[in-house]
Amino acid sequence: MMHGGLTEGQAGQKMRACSPRYSASPALVSDLFHYVVVRSDLPRGIQAANIIHAAGESSPGNLHSGTHAVCLTVPNEEALREVADRLGAAQIPFVSIVEVDAPYTKQLMAIGCVPAGKEALKRCLSALPLLR
Repeated sequence: MMHGGLTEGQAGQKMRACSPRYSASPALVSDLFHYVVVRSDLPRGIQAANIIHAAGESSPGNLHSGTHAVCLTVPNEEALREVADRLGAAQIPFVSIVEVDAPYTKQLMAIGCVPAGKEALKRCLSALPLLR
């Protein structure tokens, strides 16, 4: 299954179809935003694990230290699927984290957007609250 330039691999894991690298000037690279969206109906420890997976799997690596990391929430899996649909329609590359273990088997847990400029992501994510 394709998710904004990323393909689904074994057991719901996501693999990069391409490995974007940022070779822009430091001023441009520091304007990158790395967004993760997680479900707020999950226990805090499960949220944390999935935030880490989403951030790690959506990052091209070697991000500039000035990259802004932002974690947003949605109330449940249905709302997270709606975010995925909006990102896909806007052709914004992202990774879907789908759980392989019980009790959340095959549930969409989090989304990690490939780091990009704020304006591109803002249209799809601006209405979502920050994780608190």
